[in-house]
Amino acid sequence: MKTAVVYYSEHHGNTKKLLDAIAAKHDVTLIDVTKAPETDLSGYDRIGLASGIYYSSFAKQLLAYAEEHLPEGKDVFYIFTHGAPKGMFLNAVRKIAEVKHCRELGDYHCQGYDTFGPFKLVGGIAKGHPTEDEISGAVSFYEGL
Repeated sequence: MKTAVVYYSEHHGNTKKLLDAIAAKHDVTLIDVTKAPETDLSGYDRIGLASGIYYSSFAKQLLAYAEEHLPEGKDVFYIFTHGAPKGMFLNAVRKIAEVKHCRELGDYHCQGYDTFGPFKLVGGIAKGHPTEDEISGAVSFYEGL
């Protein structure tokens, strides 16, 4: 099964750490939306959408990419890292996938070191995340798809 993961991972690279661990063990194409803005996803069977969380949502760059490039009817899954406790982080990306009649396979998330906005003033939150166990959990999640 041919799989691509489209991602946006800036600041501390938390989400990219999860994806690198998956790609080290499996044949997965990683697509950074900031470096490959015109990639054709139609040839992939499964498409992962991965991002850090910014203001309680996936990165606007990833959402814009998905709106424009996510093909209709694909199997999708989500991977994300967040500093704050879990919230309704998937709402915007799920709406895009629903409009495109994609089938959701599941999601994996864990904390990630966060110094965005006001967290910078206190030295960040979720220091030391993602942990090795959280990274391994992402690999296990992918293997269970």
